Amino acid sequence: MDLCVIIEQMETEEQDKALAVLQSFNKEMSQCFTFNREEEQERKRLGELVLSFLSRELQPSCLLACLETVRILTRDKECLDPFISRSAMLTLAHYSGIAHLAAPSQGLLEESKEVVVEKDGKEAAEDSSVTVKEPSLPSENHDQEVIIEALKSICNILLHSLTAQVIAADLHFIDGVAERLKQCNHPTWNHEVRFFDLRLTFLLTALRVDVRAQLAQELRGIKLLGSQLEATLCLCWPDPLVTARMGYEGFRPEELPQLSRQQTELAIEILKILFNITFDTNRRKVDEEEAVEYRYLGALLRHCLMSRADGEERTEEFHSHTVNLLGNLPLPCLDVLLLPKVEHGSMEYMGVNMDAVNMLLEFMEKKLDRGHKLKETLLPSLNLLTESSRIHRETRKFLRSKVLPPLRDVKNRPEIGSALRNKLVRLMTHIDTDVKDCAAEFLFVLCKESVSRFIKYTGYGNAAGLLAARGLLRGGRDSGIYSEDEDSETEEYREAKPHINLITGVLEEEQPNPMEGMTDEQKEYEAMKLVNMFDRLSRTNLIQPMQLNSDGKMREMTTEDLNKLATNPLFQSQEPADPDSEDET
Repeated sequence: MDLCVIIEQMETEEQDKALAVLQSFNKEMSQCFTFNREEEQERKRLGELVLSFLSRELQPSCLLACLETVRILTRDKECLDPFISRSAMLTLAHYSGIAHLAAPSQGLLEESKEVVVEKDGKEAAEDSSVTVKEPSLPSENHDQEVIIEALKSICNILLHSLTAQVIAADLHFIDGVAERLKQCNHPTWNHEVRFFDLRLTFLLTALRVDVRAQLAQELRGIKLLGSQLEATLCLCWPDPLVTARMGYEGFRPEELPQLSRQQTELAIEILKILFNITFDTNRRKVDEEEAVEYRYLGALLRHCLMSRADGEERTEEFHSHTVNLLGNLPLPCLDVLLLPKVEHGSMEYMGVNMDAVNMLLEFMEKKLDRGHKLKETLLPSLNLLTESSRIHRETRKFLRSKVLPPLRDVKNRPEIGSALRNKLVRLMTHIDTDVKDCAAEFLFVLCKESVSRFIKYTGYGNAAGLLAARGLLRGGRDSGIYSEDEDSETEEYREAKPHINLITGVLEEEQPNPMEGMTDEQKEYEAMKLVNMFDRLSRTNLIQPMQLNSDGKMREMTTEDLNKLATNPLFQSQEPADPDSEDET
């Protein structure tokens, strides 16, 4: 429909005419997400007219049509001007039911606003063009349709406008949404209201650091959203910090019914918000009261990790958000993953229930096998397993038994094969530095940060990057504190050990000495040829020869160092650390 015709009908200010043209426009544009730039001014004018209608008492059908039109118009980020004023945002907040806690402050925008506090303690925002009344709780589905349309419009506006984000924070939209989130068990609110309340909360916490802090601290966001997650998943607490599905107490995780699509949608939004408000948690110390909250949250996340959604793809998305959030928790609080009792069918190790840790390991391997966007998809789970192993002895030993079992294959390079160890060693030479560092760190921690053991499982060539960064090329052990393990050497490894090439980590046939039969003069001549070649390549910046310092780190070699290496029999380059230098434990 021609926008000029719609505008002409809207300007009559007659509801019946407006309803007819808006319903036609909404039907035609319902699936439109790209807009004709030539009609920008007409769309802006239509937005202004719709907002003027929303400032009046309207028939329910006309009200809903106006809000649907706002939702469609706010998809166009170039035509948001009518909707990012203070009065427009308050109008939409009113219809979404979150304006009753709005507390406008002075001086943000041009409009002159006044907050009137009525006798019953409610607030209303007034200006020359819009009067916002305190909305009442909806009693029928029609009102909830209005709320949903208004929430969708606010989400569109916040997504595209920095000005709107500032206004939303200033008007304390988060207070209104949080108030309704507290009613998560109330039958009044349908799924869509709950979903878009959460989506709005996610956008506010993602886009505004101050709102994030307010929700986390003033509004006790972890407890508030934890209660939301409990209600969504229908959880109960048979034991402290151990959850179960109501009506399914005592059932194994694989025996539980799948979560419905609606449950999964709500749970994912909750996890995303919790991620936003806990983003810096593992970078700072938490007090005792906070630790209690995080352990409570960890118990909920364990249940999420062990639950299945409707379909493989949805389950993987649900688990991805769960893993991302687990990575934000303080490391000592992750012990809640190991708290459930060992039962028949549980994955048990050292008397501890390892179901959750095994699920994390399987999830990580699945992401690794897929090989797509490893930095975004693999690192959260790999980092989580690394840090859990560093701080929890049982977790490290269990993971080592799965990832680095006693070494029997000494004929193939560590990076060759389909075992999880082989896949991780291949990552140690990945083109992405973050990916290769994370893979190396995981294996290094499983080796208790022992250089000799690390080289044994990965080969010196693969290990060199991490060892150089840590100043451990001379061997030894990093500063981590670990318990003793039993001897892990197999008979196959013990027999092959003297003949294993430390660089490649594989058993090789003894090679002939290329200098056999040469005189000392010939050897010196060949050495000087090599020095001159290195020097020439170094001068043209094609390579940079390096030397191992006494502190275990690398430094650039000078021409003088190269000459010493060739002429001074006492000057010797450092050899890789010999695994024999440290007992295998």
